[in-house]
This record gives sequence, C-alpha cells and structure tokens, in this order.
Amino acid sequence: MAVNSLFGYKARDTWLNQITGTVKLVGFLALTTMGMISYDTRFLLFLVLLSFFLIQTAHIKYHEYALLLKLAIVFAILNLVMITVLAPQYGVALYGTRHVLFGSGYFTITQEQVFYEFNLFLKYLFSLPLSIVLLFTTNPSEFAAGLNKIGIPYKIAYAFAITLRYIPDVQSDYQTISFAHQARGYEISKKATLWQRAKGGTQIILPLVFSSLNRIDTISQAMELRRFGRYGQRSWYQSQKMAFRDIMVLVGAIIVVLMGFGLLFLNNGRLYNPFR
Repeated sequence: MAVNSLFGYKARDTWLNQITGTVKLVGFLALTTMGMISYDTRFLLFLVLLSFFLIQTAHIKYHEYALLLKLAIVFAILNLVMITVLAPQYGVALYGTRHVLFGSGYFTITQEQVFYEFNLFLKYLFSLPLSIVLLFTTNPSEFAAGLNKIGIPYKIAYAFAITLRYIPDVQSDYQTISFAHQARGYEISKKATLWQRAKGGTQIILPLVFSSLNRIDTISQAMELRRFGRYGQRSWYQSQKMAFRDIMVLVGAIIVVLMGFGLLFLNNGRLYNPFR
C-alpha cells in the first residue's frame, strides 16, 4: 500500500519497515514514556538526535512530514508562551534558585524558567519524529496486529488500522475537491491571500464531511455483512513473527530506558539541575 500523500504508510526497503509492528509500538511507548518522565536535558537531547536519525534511516523525506513538524513547533511555541504568561516563576520553584535575565516583578524572566521551557520544547521535538517513524513505516494491518498482541481488544486495534488507512483517502478527497474548486475559479493555492485560502478551505469542509460519512457507512455495512466482531479472537493476515533484528531493537530500547532510569538515580529525581 504505497500512497503519494502527505501522511500515511509507504512501503520502503529499510530495516525499520521490516521490524514488526509490535516491537515498534513497544519501543515507541517505552521511549516516549521515559522521555516524558525525565527532565534531564542531556537525555532529551539524545532522544531528539535519535528520533531524527531514525527518520533519516527510514528514508522519510522532509516534505512528507514538513507540515506536521511546523504545526507541532507552532503548537509548542504557543504552549511555551502561555506557560511564560501564566506561570513565569515556575522554573524558580522547580529548580530552587533564581538567576534573573531581564524584567521585574511577576514577569521576571529567569534562567531557570528558560531552561525549564527548553526541556519542554525538547519533549515536543523528539516525540513527533518517533510518531512519524512508527506510522510511516508500519503497515496499518500489522500495526493493528501489534496492538492486539500487547493486549488491546482486536475490535479497537482494527479501528486503529481503519483510521490509518482512511487518512490518505481523506487527503486524496481533499485534494480532489480543492482542485475542483480551483477549476471553478476559487483561488485557494499559495498565491491567494490568507483570507481567500481560509474562505476556500471552509467551502471544502462540507463536501469532505459528506464524502467521509458516505465512506464510513460503506465500511460499516461491509464489516456487518462479513459478521465482524462475532468471535472473541481473530487471525491477522499481516502479523509477523519476531526475528533477530526485532530482538536487537527491543534490547536497544531497553538500554535507552535504563539510561534514563540511571540518570534519574544520579540526579536524585527527574530534574537535571545545572544551577546548583
């Protein structure tokens, strides 16, 4: 299932594509959980470098995830700005010291606050590439089989598979409707103003919603006719057995997690505090 879309699975000849969905899912959950727990800047920087290295290894082109990356960075910046406005002294309370950079009173900006928000930004920065690697290198059916193997009910796992398969179709419908509107004289390309593009985007939403509802109804009827969900278990056509490379990936993930726990022990907690 190779689709020329912005977001979706593509069959590539890489070692990451050959790793089973179960191993990739477990590794993703382990690394992201450890990354969210830790506030050690050194460990977070390592995860950022590792995640972008995996993207390069998976041969995922920048244009395929550029929009997602930009949206994530914008969201992260907005979140950090709101933290600065609502809790500008949280870093001081967290690290127990106060080194003023500029400002006075409530809105004093300190080194501790900047360092704390930098760590938060690193958390956003490493988690997105790992998610992209997981979704872009895992066949949706194999991903569902991986979810089922770790204890997720197969109905929920299959819903995830359908969702992942449905994303490229939504993008294809959006592009088709967009081209149709442009053929009728609506300019919604990059040449148009922001207001024109926003107005054109709203005109695409309604037919896209109806198209999506029609597809959902078709899939639901097909699953009902095939008596989906009648039995408590099911087999998986794309399920793979673990190989040596899968074991090595699991070992690597365990080593990274142990590194994170080791730093937690050395730091006597989640924080790496360079101000003491």
